[in-house]
Amino acid sequence: MPGPDYKGDKEFCKEFLSNFVDANGERKYMNILQDVANRTLRVIEIELDDLDTFKDSEELLQRVRTNTRRYVTIFAEAVDELLPEPTVPYPGDDDVDILMTQRLEEDTENMDNTDPFRKMPPEIKRLFEVTFKPFSKEKAFTIREVNSSYIGQLVKVSGLVTRCSNVKPLMQVAVYTCEECGFEIYQVHVLFKLQFVSAFTMEVTARVYMPLFECPSNQCKTNKAKVNCFSSQVGPGDVVEISGIFLPISYTGFRAMKAGLLADTFLEAMSITHSKKRYEEYELGEDEDEQIRCLQEEGDIYNKLARSLAPEIFGHEDVKKALLLQLVGAPDKTLKDGMKIRGDLHICLMGDPGVAKSQLLKHIIKIAPRGIYTTGKGSSGVGLTAAVQRDPVTGEMVLEGGALVLADKGICGIDEFDKMDESDRTAIHEVMEQQTVSIAKAGITTSLNARTAVLAAANPAWGRYDLRRTPAENINLPPALLSRFDLLWLILDRADMDSDLEMARHVTYVHQHQRPPSLGFNPIEPSLLRAFIARARKENPSVPDDLTEYMASVYASMRQDEAKTSTPHSYTTVRTLLSILRLAMALARLRPSKFVAQSDVDEALRLMRMSKFSLYSDERRRSGLDAISDIYSIIRDEAARMSAMDVRYAHALNWISRKGYSEAQLKECLEEYASLNVWQIHPRTFDVRFIDAF
Repeated sequence: MPGPDYKGDKEFCKEFLSNFVDANGERKYMNILQDVANRTLRVIEIELDDLDTFKDSEELLQRVRTNTRRYVTIFAEAVDELLPEPTVPYPGDDDVDILMTQRLEEDTENMDNTDPFRKMPPEIKRLFEVTFKPFSKEKAFTIREVNSSYIGQLVKVSGLVTRCSNVKPLMQVAVYTCEECGFEIYQVHVLFKLQFVSAFTMEVTARVYMPLFECPSNQCKTNKAKVNCFSSQVGPGDVVEISGIFLPISYTGFRAMKAGLLADTFLEAMSITHSKKRYEEYELGEDEDEQIRCLQEEGDIYNKLARSLAPEIFGHEDVKKALLLQLVGAPDKTLKDGMKIRGDLHICLMGDPGVAKSQLLKHIIKIAPRGIYTTGKGSSGVGLTAAVQRDPVTGEMVLEGGALVLADKGICGIDEFDKMDESDRTAIHEVMEQQTVSIAKAGITTSLNARTAVLAAANPAWGRYDLRRTPAENINLPPALLSRFDLLWLILDRADMDSDLEMARHVTYVHQHQRPPSLGFNPIEPSLLRAFIARARKENPSVPDDLTEYMASVYASMRQDEAKTSTPHSYTTVRTLLSILRLAMALARLRPSKFVAQSDVDEALRLMRMSKFSLYSDERRRSGLDAISDIYSIIRDEAARMSAMDVRYAHALNWISRKGYSEAQLKECLEEYASLNVWQIHPRTFDVRFIDAF
């Protein structure tokens, strides 16, 4: 069976590069070669989609995919012959230009006596790299699926980047120069064999080799190397798809005797694609821009976005709103003296088993551009922050970031948060407030960025919430950690005939049709939701002066209410005020607006109140108060505190919203107590006037 015709393939490559025309009618690769000649581009990326659409390319395409390294060289030789003259002048003071000019002058002067073996290899003269981009619709392998049958082929793998190191050069061409006679020997790295090209030729068949110390005249000392770098395109925590050539590395010395036929393998990367772009790198397309504009024109964007989060999960509307605000976040603040105030929101979902805490957590991790999921019992303090390990390649002691460091500028989901050891849980304290990880181990003292939002899921102390015990006993988290969470959401599983029946119908519908029931609108796709959040995060809202006094009075009243309660549900500190600010700024980003409105602050307070709504409803049940009576007590107490007989409807709505009640319940209360002649209601504005003094 005849072997492949590499010369014929080279001619076909030249024809492809010269004649391929893209959808715009332009000669795509000749334009790329012109940019290479003008020194504005260094990488020539050959797309297999383009090669597939070119005439009579099926056989060549198959050979390119199965013998990629050989065809990188063939395409590079074709580019050498097709490379046009530069159209833009460039300065000739570059080291490579000086070297090329000197060699060309020597070849011109000694043209008749030039040794044919002393010609410079083409690898050292090239100022470009040739790479292949796989088919756009090709499915990526997992790393465990790539085995020895793929050696030498172009493969595409997907995974999570855990560590990025400095570039470790792999020599392509070594140049040995004699100090006395100027005789040069070029040592070329070709397909993992080192070949000397000079008056003498020999091969070295291992990556680890002894350099040439002697030439016919004297000792040679100078070498030259060229490298290609991909490490600047990714960072730890990125989810990427890497395409490249799967190649082996043979062992040397005693390890080769011990290993036998075994060999290490590595992937020579040729292209990197981010599965989910970071928010700051997100560029909206025209279609996404138009869809976002339509969503904003339809209105009620806040509720639609929240209900589009995990629509398969029944209920939890306010929990989903809080998780939406965590995805949006608030802008970070840096003061003049260098102090930083975080903008990321931390949320803890604590509730009875079976209320979909873990499902919500995993869904948010999938939507976030950078999300890391871990469990409390399977994570140590070192695994969450950073560990000092020995690099398997270089043998040096290096820092390897944990889950919180990998989730930098993203969300870190910690399931089974209550199962963590106390010593491991304290490692999170610094990350949640200062957003850094300080390390002093093995002679390495440094601080790593961990600008992540923490989303934790936990069960109460006894598995289920015990109403006979105080909230502090049930939550069972230290106050120092509890105060760092912006929202601690208690989700209790209470038996209710109507809600249980509705939830059961929802679950059976999802299992029957593999989709959620109709929401009254089309749920927003995760990709569009991510694009909307990316645009919202560009806003930097501020708090107007007229709103600061309102927020200060609200915070002071919260502190007073907690002081009057014998069993407080939460710890109200200055961090609580910062949490209100962050929630309000996230709401302003969603509108979008440059200023925080009072409605944003009221919604933030309502979410804080609703996070403990299950407890408040049980307290009202035990005290014998129904919703209507409780709303009347709230309005009467607030009016007595202000010594006012008249209460505006907007103020009354704000008061009862903080307690978790709706506007419909307020109107029902107004009508019921108006019929009892307790107060009078304005027919148009619904303002309230008490009939008798307090």
